[in-house]
Amino acid sequence: MSEDVHPPESAFNLLPVEDKKKEKAPRYVSKFRPAVMLERKLVKEPIRTMGPARVELPSPENFLKKHSKEPKLPEQTQSSKDVHKTCSFTERKPPVPRRNDKPLMGIHTKRDFLKETPELVPMKPQPACVDTSKGHKQVLENSGLVPKFITRKDFGRVPAYLQQRSEAERRAREEYENFVKAEREQRAMKHMTEEERQAILKRLKETWDKLHHEYQALPLIIDTMSQRATKDCLERQMKQLEDDIDLFERFKIIYIPNDD
Repeated sequence: MSEDVHPPESAFNLLPVEDKKKEKAPRYVSKFRPAVMLERKLVKEPIRTMGPARVELPSPENFLKKHSKEPKLPEQTQSSKDVHKTCSFTERKPPVPRRNDKPLMGIHTKRDFLKETPELVPMKPQPACVDTSKGHKQVLENSGLVPKFITRKDFGRVPAYLQQRSEAERRAREEYENFVKAEREQRAMKHMTEEERQAILKRLKETWDKLHHEYQALPLIIDTMSQRATKDCLERQMKQLEDDIDLFERFKIIYIPNDD
């Protein structure tokens, strides 16, 4: 933004303008700074993060030797040696007989090996089919080639859950049809009987006679607005009654909406 106070062509702009130096605000220093510095010096410990200042160097004579860092077993004592000798798995086995030794003969036993041995049942071979020229076999039982499901008792029957679903759908359909039927019957047109038609026709004619009597009582000269309005109203009502009387006389069968 320009700092000129006067227009650019003003003579006041020829006067020298002193440069105004902007003074910086004093730097903020917390009043707790001395206390923090003192506390930091008190809490600080030497060799906290960088390690010890001086470390003793290893002697060249103590160089790393082979197998020096491997774990060493404790030295065996006399008691441990005795225990090792008495273990069952370390006992000496009898020597193998020589080829010149004669075997013991005439040894008999009372055990009946035929009774102790379970009766062996010969396994029935599983039917299989060879489906490749290299002799690859496939068991027929789980291959789907054997019609074993047709022998089930429930084969060809509708499952129970499908029967329940069909029954629920049938009940819902019947309830909907009954509801629609009731709505139709409620909104159906009602037939007007002959007695009702004659009674209505009679009342219409009586009303027309009454309005016609009032119409005949009007003056011959109609000058005011109220008399004209009365005449027009009577004419409209008589015309509507004439249309209704004509309708009831022409049609013998009349249907009216059911109000129930």
